[in-house]
Amino acid sequence: MKPRRASGVDVGATGRLAEDLAFTYLQGHGLVPMTRNFRCRLGEIDLIMRDGDSIVFVEVRLRTPGAHASAAESIDPRKQRKIVAAARYFLAGRAEQPCRFDCVLLERARADAITWIKNAFEA
Repeated sequence: MKPRRASGVDVGATGRLAEDLAFTYLQGHGLVPMTRNFRCRLGEIDLIMRDGDSIVFVEVRLRTPGAHASAAESIDPRKQRKIVAAARYFLAGRAEQPCRFDCVLLERARADAITWIKNAFEA
């Protein structure tokens, strides 16, 4: 059974739409895709992309009107630790490269409502 909000909206489809919008937006700004929805036992990363010689780990967050917290507030220290742990797992065995953690925030699932925060947090 797909997760649903009280309104009956398919959360998975809305989340995929937000990730698709973020993916397209970042590509339009010159980032090159590496992988999407990277998962390991330590956590998950929505998008992993290249920006020049840097690997960029991207957390995509969508919040709709009436949500208890903003998209930015929802990426709390616990979530940051999980993203960092998953990024370390992804980087294991690779040559050392610069990397950063970005966030793409959408307050609605629309291309005109995107905020991109580079270096949103540190490892």
